[in-house]
Amino acid sequence: MTLKAALDGFRAEFLTKVPADIAATMQQATLQLAQDYAAKPLLQVGDRAPDFALPNALGKPIKLSDRVAQGYVVLTFYRGGWCPYCNLALRAYQQLLPQIQAMGASLMAISPQTPERSLTTVENNQLSFDVLSGRGSAIAQAYNIAYTLPDKLKEIYTQFDHALPDMNGSPDWQLPIPATFVIAPTGKILLAHVDADDHNRLEPEAALAIITRAQAMNQGVQV
Repeated sequence: MTLKAALDGFRAEFLTKVPADIAATMQQATLQLAQDYAAKPLLQVGDRAPDFALPNALGKPIKLSDRVAQGYVVLTFYRGGWCPYCNLALRAYQQLLPQIQAMGASLMAISPQTPERSLTTVENNQLSFDVLSGRGSAIAQAYNIAYTLPDKLKEIYTQFDHALPDMNGSPDWQLPIPATFVIAPTGKILLAHVDADDHNRLEPEAALAIITRAQAMNQGVQV
């Protein structure tokens, strides 16, 4: 099953359970976010990926430039372990992790949640790649994908027991737009996938294909 099929399946089931007014409010917020970001400057292929050092789920600091020095990096931003769409995406990347590592590449995921909650995300989804805690959304801001939830969504998230100050240990109510970047050993971005609709995520195979193509080109192989 593709990640898209899994996401679409969950969304269809979710819409049968949530009140219509809440579903409509959430959809309108997604449309507004997409409109807001349509004109915003986003990182593009060829841009240098902003460096960072963030704690993983065990509190160990992980630096992007250290990983890039070792090979290609797949960097994915997710909203938090409370988000079922994010969990589906993280598990899809986990399934592809052996192939990513076989190419000498590494995989990193960032959310604004606390390290303790990142550890819960790792354990619940049986993840074996670095899940980093970007509290305060400073790194998401550096990648131009941070946004603040509108008041109506704050009410809904609180109703669902997903109040972001509790999840993230920060009062700002900020989240990253789900995004995935493939970063070359030069530090340059080879792929930038940003979608304001949190139901849409990059298929992990697409990230792997970019690395495969880049390695082949570096070796002078026609692709």
